[in-house]
Amino acid sequence: METTPRVRWIFLWGTLLAVMTGVIFSGGMGLLFRPSTVEHPPSPGLPGYAIVPSFTLIDQTGQAFSSTRLIGEVWIADFIFTSCAGTCPQMTEKMRFLQRRLPAGIRLVSISVDPIRDTPTVLAEYARRAGAENGRWHFLTGSPETIEKLVQQGFRLSYAEGGDPKEPITHSVRLVLVDRDGKIRRYYDSTDPKAIEQLIQEATQLAR
Repeated sequence: METTPRVRWIFLWGTLLAVMTGVIFSGGMGLLFRPSTVEHPPSPGLPGYAIVPSFTLIDQTGQAFSSTRLIGEVWIADFIFTSCAGTCPQMTEKMRFLQRRLPAGIRLVSISVDPIRDTPTVLAEYARRAGAENGRWHFLTGSPETIEKLVQQGFRLSYAEGGDPKEPITHSVRLVLVDRDGKIRRYYDSTDPKAIEQLIQEATQLAR
């Protein structure tokens, strides 16, 4: 009878130890088999705008250039004219910078907003001076009506004649990122260095 309290004491401690062991074990097993809750942060999303309508223009080699050649490619467009003494040279310099910085598969497309004067021959010389890579950086021209409609209705950018003598044609200074399906994904201010860096990052992201 003297051992009864001690037996009970041992029994209670044994029970408590068993419960604690079970909790610890089950918790450890839970840690081992619980699905991971760590998620990789999603890639930054890009907005989506209009689909660029189909077009056929003339490139600097004098050949017809259809927009179907750009389907399946990531590309960047800008709108310039070769006699511009204002923002166009700066935009072309930005495009040349992008040519160096972007993956080789990303195309560059410069569309003239002065198609009467910017013939394929003139564009070819302009492309040569800009250091454009053949087959990657395309310079396009076409009829005035086609260009105006493409700029205003297709890319939804400004375009008008008359203005500063250095830049008699008013046009947007934005660069346009277009994805593999022909959808405009974002517009970038070509005069803003931060916007250019953002363009490089997001174009590279799309190309992956």
